[in-house]
Amino acid sequence: MRGRGTFTDTNQPLEPPSEFIIKVQDINDNPPQFNEGPYKGSVPEISQVGTSVTRVTATDADDPVYGNSARLVYSILEGQPYFSIDQTTAVIRVALAGMDREMREEYLVVIQAKDMGGHMGGLSGTTTVTVTLTDINDNPPKFTKGSYEFTIPEDLGIGKPGGRVKANDRDIGENAKSTYSIIGGDERDIFEIVTDAQSQEGILRLKKPLDFESKKSYNLTVVATNIRADSITGGPYMDQAMVKVIVEDADEPPVFTKSTYLFDVHENAAINTVIGAVAARDQDTTHSQVRYFIDRHTDLERQFNINVDDGKITLAKRLDRETDMWHNITVTATEVRNHSQISRVTVAIKVLDINDNAPEFANEYEAFLCENGKPGQVIQTISAVDKDNPSQGHTFHYRLEMLNNPNFTIKNNLDNSISVLAKHDSFRRQKQDTYLLPIIVTDNGEPPMSSTNTLTIRVCGCSREGIVQSCNVEAFVLPIGLSMGALIAILACIILLLVIMVLFVTLRRHKNEPLIIKDDEDVRENIIRYDDEGGGEEDTEAFDIATLQNPDGINGYLPRKDIKPDLQFMPRQGQHSGPNGVDVDEFINVRLHEADNDPTAPPYDSIQIYGYEGRGSIAGSLSSLETASSDSDQNYDYLREWGPRFRRLGELYSVGESDKET
Repeated sequence: MRGRGTFTDTNQPLEPPSEFIIKVQDINDNPPQFNEGPYKGSVPEISQVGTSVTRVTATDADDPVYGNSARLVYSILEGQPYFSIDQTTAVIRVALAGMDREMREEYLVVIQAKDMGGHMGGLSGTTTVTVTLTDINDNPPKFTKGSYEFTIPEDLGIGKPGGRVKANDRDIGENAKSTYSIIGGDERDIFEIVTDAQSQEGILRLKKPLDFESKKSYNLTVVATNIRADSITGGPYMDQAMVKVIVEDADEPPVFTKSTYLFDVHENAAINTVIGAVAARDQDTTHSQVRYFIDRHTDLERQFNINVDDGKITLAKRLDRETDMWHNITVTATEVRNHSQISRVTVAIKVLDINDNAPEFANEYEAFLCENGKPGQVIQTISAVDKDNPSQGHTFHYRLEMLNNPNFTIKNNLDNSISVLAKHDSFRRQKQDTYLLPIIVTDNGEPPMSSTNTLTIRVCGCSREGIVQSCNVEAFVLPIGLSMGALIAILACIILLLVIMVLFVTLRRHKNEPLIIKDDEDVRENIIRYDDEGGGEEDTEAFDIATLQNPDGINGYLPRKDIKPDLQFMPRQGQHSGPNGVDVDEFINVRLHEADNDPTAPPYDSIQIYGYEGRGSIAGSLSSLETASSDSDQNYDYLREWGPRFRRLGELYSVGESDKET
């Protein structure tokens, strides 16, 4: 702070400037404040004394240096005797042992902070702390009842619930979850108990089917055990209860004495032979009689029958092991008293083999024999097959039907096969090109079965190395010194000459044939179209009427060559018309008269179409397209004078003119 005085006249300072420092002394005028309150804290239940819960903090705006204005001391106003607080650090701790969450879960603690070191005259501030006790597993599960009783029908399905038990736990969350188990009374391992995750109930289910006839009740010991163990209290906790299960009798289907049946029968067994028998029994207290049937869906051929009363299976049709070795059928057993109670069993029938098939060649053999081969050369190796299947295996015996065959012999290879050998080297195709060798094959069954199989042997030409080159009949022509290629060339030349001769004769005959009627010029078989329009009778430039005449028969009659006439029609003299004076009406009438009276003329039609109307016709254009106006002053009476063919046209035009005048 500075102060200064001056003279009035001179405005000069009375004395030099001075400086003063003023220090403001703090007083305790601000109370402590909990800026982060209210507070929340938690501690496990049954915690030991002194266990820390949480810490609070208060601030004071006064000067902490001067005096005790900012020196704080903490204390508990509410919450004793459960909790305590450190006066200096403000740490809240457990003050009472054995606090149980199940008794009281939440506590409200009021904390005070006072300045001036807690002495009288100091200011104070308060806050609240909500302390929650967290759960630990300190309570065991407890069944609602000491014993349970359930009645379960014996036909209850596997996995179906038969009853429910419940063990309650005062804990919460994971500490309250329990698992159930059976520790006694289930020696047959028929039951199981599982936990329902939603309701925490134990569900009693079947692992195996019940049987009232064998056991009517069970006394089970069931235990409920906590899933989680706690490190403070130990554990896990558990509780047990007794569960009595009463089995209720139900009408069950008959039960077969075996789960499957296996029978065997020889394939030559006679009809109605008993193959075996099945048996089923109604185990209910009523002991109903049972009837047996074969499911025909498994025996479509109706190969077997069964006696409905005693279950004996008999043969209905002859068997063949080579067709079906096994037959699997289903037999049903039905209660007489209740037809809905049906049980099924599989019956497997094995067909036993007998020696009823003769052996035969394994393949359709065709052997080749070289002309230049040596005696003893192997022509073919032969093996046999047999559809039968003897237990000791197959053994085949071979022999030639002709014991002293002059050409061939056989050798046993000791492996159920033989080799066919040639006896000499004088085989020639010119003499015989094919040999049929019957061989008898016999098996070792009881009784033995045999068959005769024929081996076809062809004589062929071979190279020096014994490779077959040709087995054709060329052996008959090759000795004259010609090769096969030369013979093919000669044959091709002969065929070519024959073709040329046939063509020459055909053309010659066609050339000598008289062409009296030219098909291309026969206008009776053609339709001629023109793009020009005719000009009427006076138009002689657009079309020549001579086109309608046959050029070859204009001066006389030429007979038709496509038919043979029975009557001869006298030819007429051709009428010559001038180039500019053709009478079309007369010409057409003459041709029509000749066609009608000629018995040799077929009914040919000729169509002539003219698309051009000539110029200079007194009729003018018949088209309305070129009419200059709709009103025409032309007189069409002259059309009536043209003859009967134009009379109708003249009437049409005359009527049109009269209509216009009207």
